Amino acid sequence: MGELVITTFVTLDGVMQAPGGPDEDHDAGFQHGGWQAPFFDDTSSARVFETYTKADALLLGRRTYEIFASYWPTARADNPFTQRINALPRYVASRTLDEAGWPGTTILDGDLAGEVRALKERHATIIVPGSSDLIQSLLREELADRIEVFLHPIALGEGKRLFGDGTVPAAFRLTESATFDQGVALLSYERAGRPAYGDATELD
Repeated sequence: MGELVITTFVTLDGVMQAPGGPDEDHDAGFQHGGWQAPFFDDTSSARVFETYTKADALLLGRRTYEIFASYWPTARADNPFTQRINALPRYVASRTLDEAGWPGTTILDGDLAGEVRALKERHATIIVPGSSDLIQSLLREELADRIEVFLHPIALGEGKRLFGDGTVPAAFRLTESATFDQGVALLSYERAGRPAYGDATELD
């Protein structure tokens, strides 16, 4: 069984909407697009690229697919991300997308849990960039094995969040941490079952 890795950029208050550019995603009137750009540096970029080099497939929600498909097929060829992302087989989970115009893309429009389990049998490492709604479905079905959170030193107060309404309670175990030149922190977690509870008043 392969590994499914969620990799996402978030703010201190958990917002993951439209990190890449001002017009990336205006859903619900979001006006903070491009918040990641001031924190870009070579060290964090290299770590993100490392994740992509280890992957042999991408799984995307519809909105993230549309953002990727509008940019990466015609992005600068000398950008190593361009070569890597265009080379990877891509799967988009959507019941509303009629066709995928980006060659190498397959639409998953049936039973999500069953189709993702089949993908994990076929691929060694699948990464899920962005895709806030899809992430919740994957966590609910216990299909995500690891979450890589690139935490940025900024708070926005609004926007789609990594863990928003409807989040399924779950425990995680920290497996990797790192900090980068512009203050971004990587926190990588693997699933660790259900949350444990106790009473802090009984601790000495």
